[in-house]
Amino acid sequence: MRHALRLTSASGTAKNAPRMNVCCTHQSHCRLCLGRNLDLVVKLEPIPLASHYAAERAAPADDALYPTDLYLCRDCGHVQILDIIDPAVLWEDYAYRSGQTKGILDHFEAVAASVIARHHPPAGSLVVDIGSNDGSLLRPFKRRGHRVLGVDPVRYIAAEATASGIETVPEGMTPALAKRIVERHGPASVVTAFNVFAHAPDMGAMAQSIHDLLAPDGVFLFEAQYLLDIVDHVLLGTIFHEHMSHHSVAPMQRFLARHGMELIDVERVSIQRGSIIGTAQRRGGPRPVQPSVAAHLALERERGLDRPEALQEFGARLGRLRQDMDRLRAEWTRRGATVAAYGAARSGPTLIVQFGLGGLIDCIFDDHPQKVNRFSPYHRIPVLPTRTLMERKPDYVIILAYLHARSIVASNRAYLEQGGHFVTCCPDVRVIGADSAPPK
Repeated sequence: MRHALRLTSASGTAKNAPRMNVCCTHQSHCRLCLGRNLDLVVKLEPIPLASHYAAERAAPADDALYPTDLYLCRDCGHVQILDIIDPAVLWEDYAYRSGQTKGILDHFEAVAASVIARHHPPAGSLVVDIGSNDGSLLRPFKRRGHRVLGVDPVRYIAAEATASGIETVPEGMTPALAKRIVERHGPASVVTAFNVFAHAPDMGAMAQSIHDLLAPDGVFLFEAQYLLDIVDHVLLGTIFHEHMSHHSVAPMQRFLARHGMELIDVERVSIQRGSIIGTAQRRGGPRPVQPSVAAHLALERERGLDRPEALQEFGARLGRLRQDMDRLRAEWTRRGATVAAYGAARSGPTLIVQFGLGGLIDCIFDDHPQKVNRFSPYHRIPVLPTRTLMERKPDYVIILAYLHARSIVASNRAYLEQGGHFVTCCPDVRVIGADSAPPK
């Protein structure tokens, strides 16, 4: 049960648009175990909704900021944001599409091949992807002869996926929908939820839905950014309202067990700068539990990932990064340097707010069709096409799309060679010139 503790107003995206009431609900229990023994372990500045880019420049006062503080459940060790935005608003302007990134497509191709080689789902059997976006994960399964079905609450993206040949239900996953799918299509031999467990406010309903969808010998695979990598690499940019949970293996193993499933394998992958792919089956399923599960549990115990100190150290490292950025900002202001940013990514509002960059950045370079020539959330920074980087030639360009820092620098060597500088915020604050080593 949720307890509405906070109701905040925010504006529409366009100037003079009517204000809309955005409900921000503060949960008082853990999303996994429902326990109420919760510690605030990382206090962060409130941020705007990451995907709400405005058509016109509006006064910042028309926007609202919402908390993204991190809480640790002392009962099960799960780390999470407890302040939840109304899903109808959160996903309203969602612009991300998996198919826009070749690395993601290659990753999904490899995942599909691995699932089929290791788990042998019957030919023609059903594969369901929860949070299927544009259908990119399902296409490799369809090419290999499986029936596929996507589930995604962003209606216009679901419609695009269906039109492209990947049938997609434009809803959030619920036990009622799982029942309808089984009645119409039969049980699923494979259910996937890649970077979706982090998006679900009601994890119990999600897990029950997956259990009900699975055939008795089916497998469920989920991918999530790994809490240990977030801590080790100071992945601040992954903390925004869509990412309600930051997963680790021990809490997830116990959570799945409570919902009639068992975790049978865990693989660490480099995608998103550090993620895990977990594999589960119905309790008593035909597959043995792999040694990788015990290995990850032991690693997390050794690192104290279920104790406040691990997260508090993350917060302390973040504080040191803020100090480094404060020194740079003061230097740039003293010299009258021009500063821009690169990448209108979902991580952008987090980095802009947490590092106090809102009044510093003149523009953001990006080519996303739903963001270019619009204005960033809250601070209303204009988004310009990347070709204008060489026209404007700012002294410094802060990389907001931190996952793509290396490729951004590599593709803009001309800017560096003409005296420009890129700047990274995490895992360290670093100024990159023409003679610098590439970012990590």
